[in-house]
Amino acid sequence: MKFLIDECLTVELVFEAEQKGYEAYHLVRIGKAGWMDWNIVPYAVDSDLILVTNNAGDFRQLYMRQPIHPGLIIILPNVERSIQRMLFREALIALATVGSLVNRVLEVSLYEDEVILKGYELFEDDTR
Repeated sequence: MKFLIDECLTVELVFEAEQKGYEAYHLVRIGKAGWMDWNIVPYAVDSDLILVTNNAGDFRQLYMRQPIHPGLIIILPNVERSIQRMLFREALIALATVGSLVNRVLEVSLYEDEVILKGYELFEDDTR
């Protein structure tokens, strides 16, 4: 698995992925800072990269229009870097058992001190 980290998240998520043996790229570090969301999606899909973001609304809409995609990880809510890292680590642990995210979304959120993982597929008429 390979990951593309959205610029709204810390570059430190690249290191979290690499520590688990995965490839990861941050939009800022690969010269794509400021790219519009509709440019990010085809880049991620064509490059077979799972997008990691906290921009749930926009990317759910864009990904549900994709006939096939490598996957989407949404980290919620908008939290400080150390919490982003912890939530992404939990997502990576879950992926080790779940496997492929092709055409799937994994949401990772925090409720009080509990990490909540929610996996689902998106459909054209989905209203999440």
